Amino acid sequence: MRINKGSIWGLGLTLVVMITVFACQTQRDETTPGLEERALELHQKIFTVDTHCDTPGNMAREGWDFGEFHPPGQRGSGQIDLPRMKQGGLDAEFFALYTAQGPLTEEGYARARERADQLLRAIYRLAEKYPDQIGLATSPDQALELNTQGKLVAFIGMENGYPLGRDLEMVAKYYQKGVRYITLCHSADNDICDSSTDRNDPQDKGLSEFGQQVVAECNRLGMMIDVSHASDQTIRDVLKLSQAPVIASHSSVRTLCDHPRNLSDELIKGIAAKGGVVQICLVSSFVKKVPPNPERDQALAALAQKYGRWNEIKDEATREKLRQEYEMIREKYPSPRATVKDLVDHIDYVVKLVGIDYVGIGTDFDGGGGVEGCNDVTELPNLTLELLRRGYNEEQIAKIWGGNLLRVFRQVEQVARQIQAQEKHS
Repeated sequence: MRINKGSIWGLGLTLVVMITVFACQTQRDETTPGLEERALELHQKIFTVDTHCDTPGNMAREGWDFGEFHPPGQRGSGQIDLPRMKQGGLDAEFFALYTAQGPLTEEGYARARERADQLLRAIYRLAEKYPDQIGLATSPDQALELNTQGKLVAFIGMENGYPLGRDLEMVAKYYQKGVRYITLCHSADNDICDSSTDRNDPQDKGLSEFGQQVVAECNRLGMMIDVSHASDQTIRDVLKLSQAPVIASHSSVRTLCDHPRNLSDELIKGIAAKGGVVQICLVSSFVKKVPPNPERDQALAALAQKYGRWNEIKDEATREKLRQEYEMIREKYPSPRATVKDLVDHIDYVVKLVGIDYVGIGTDFDGGGGVEGCNDVTELPNLTLELLRRGYNEEQIAKIWGGNLLRVFRQVEQVARQIQAQEKHS
């Protein structure tokens, strides 16, 4: 339940900004009279949660302050900061500790842990620097309490279990540091499982033996298991082994956009049957098929050859050069982008397939997320407008915007309490 959302900056200023967003949107789309105002009121009322962004990478950059306003659309601005969270009516964000997949060696694990700790420190500094505006939360109850105090909420997730290496104790160590979900892998296979986008070995082996232990340990601790990026067989294995519901923090529907990162109907049904939730991703190429562009692909391949793996670049100046050159390639070779309507098609599809209780939103902002009409956090109200336009009611929209995720979060906590109680009596 929303209590103090509008008081963060003052409801008046928030509404002025949001009305401007809607005014831009309605230049493109006809809208039922009064629907924009209703959407604004509803977006202010409900508790909104985004389950995935890569903004900690910006936070860790020298001179980039999350508490400052960065003009949308400008190079280096990113897509989320504190003032824009307030403008866009986003109450809670899962900030990801993203580590790119590297070699499966002790040296590789050490580098990944160093990067994860760097990102953790950046998130901690955020809460320390702006304690009156945002707080860290490790449970749904803490998040809602912060909301009643008029504060925004920072959750922490880990994108790629690579920093765990082969050390099961690392799961508990990251849990103690505030991490509340682990995306088991990223774009390549690791010690935990196979990835959806790594078919160097054409066989999909799913979870490894160590990965099975990681699933059990997450259940024991109350750590949510995130199957975004995981291969189909990995997801099947997780659904079979996990005692708790699982999440896909930023994944879309494969039937609507045939991409290996998206989820098949079988997997969506499996996640729902387990009581989990699919958080629809705003990456345009996961929402709508991108026409081929050989020149862009060649330019990106040349960039990768020039700089190597992002995770292995230690010099921040070099990282910044890579970031700038990547943005220049995107600007030089723009792709036709999916729209808010295309995105909500994915939400509709999940609702019709398995029901309203099993879908949510994970933007992947600052990690490639963004569609026409929702390019940064200030434009999130356009999603609420489109949901209203399609006939979703307040209760349903509240579930999509965070209610479903919080339900799963609580169920994961409950399973952990049950497991720990059984261990005490055994």
